[in-house]
Amino acid sequence: MSFPVDERFIRETEKKLGARLPPDYVVKMVKENGGEVETPPDAWVLYPIFDSSDKKRLKRTCNDVVRETESARQWTDFPPEAVAIGSNGTGDQLVFLRDSESPEALGPEVYWWDHATGELNEVAATFGDLLPGE
Repeated sequence: MSFPVDERFIRETEKKLGARLPPDYVVKMVKENGGEVETPPDAWVLYPIFDSSDKKRLKRTCNDVVRETESARQWTDFPPEAVAIGSNGTGDQLVFLRDSESPEALGPEVYWWDHATGELNEVAATFGDLLPGE
């Protein structure tokens, strides 16, 4: 079950990541912290933004973007500049990459990182492209 998150937790996450998250992703997470999106070839469960406002939210967000990114960075061939935002349940990750023109931000493009091959495949020009009706 997804739920809203206060923007202050998004700013804390950005500090921990050392990069600003794309605006359309932030809007989605503020409204619904987590959830699912679909891309060819899979459906993806989005990692939440860590929310320590109460015990219930703390438990629901312990597998947050920062923790999952740190975990993925231990894997062979995971791009060091990538931020993991979701998983398809088989080891593949949905990721953002640092913006080449503005390294303090993540680019708007969304990629599928294939854990078996180490390849990155662009699945959307922006996160908003993955949302129904956007």
